[in-house]
Amino acid sequence: MKVLPVLDVLNSQVVRGVAGHRENYRPIISKLTASNDPLSVARAVRDAFGFDQFYLADLDGILHQKPNFDLYRLLTADRFQLLVDAGVREPSDTLKIQGDAGIHVVVGLETCRSPENLARIVACTSNVTFSLDLQNGIPRFSEDASGWSDELNEIVRQVVLANVSSIIVLDLSDVGMGTGGSTDSLCRSIRHEFPGVQLITGGGVRSRDDLIRLSKLGVDGVLVASALHDGRLVRRDLLL
Repeated sequence: MKVLPVLDVLNSQVVRGVAGHRENYRPIISKLTASNDPLSVARAVRDAFGFDQFYLADLDGILHQKPNFDLYRLLTADRFQLLVDAGVREPSDTLKIQGDAGIHVVVGLETCRSPENLARIVACTSNVTFSLDLQNGIPRFSEDASGWSDELNEIVRQVVLANVSSIIVLDLSDVGMGTGGSTDSLCRSIRHEFPGVQLITGGGVRSRDDLIRLSKLGVDGVLVASALHDGRLVRRDLLL
């Protein structure tokens, strides 16, 4: 199982997620660095843990449709590999994001209006991960959503039918809250029905025990942020 550190970027700064309530996000305070500049934070996390691949939630793209393209170039030039959720809405958005090597596009439920549009996006690039965005266990749809099921397992089936082979399950209510995560049941169901799908989850990871629990579920990757910056996880905890 792979641990993927998270960079939540808003107003071009790294911020700390707070249960998906983005109006409450503030510049990150970290034991690893005094900076909230994304490149500086990424370097500090790499120095402390050895990570070279990050999940980047570009909230400027997701919320305001103003992706930080220059930031992607800075990070990839410094040999970082990125999974980037920048609020992809149309197939053309993926081409703009993938202008640099080392970038893997994430398409989130909260910005993807329909399964049909997802299939069109996937047809433009084979390098797509779908993020099943939840809030307290409820699907977090875009305002113009149509055609999505209200049932979580059926949404997963719709995503797989769109030729997606990599899925993130993320309940935003867990983010930054130290809950341990609340997606175990859904992850277990997805792993059972779709054993070949790359499965990533995250939100609320507190400790090595949480990582061990998620590894036993059979997930392929875990998103982690606050526990790295607060010192609740150290490098030896990642040796599962």
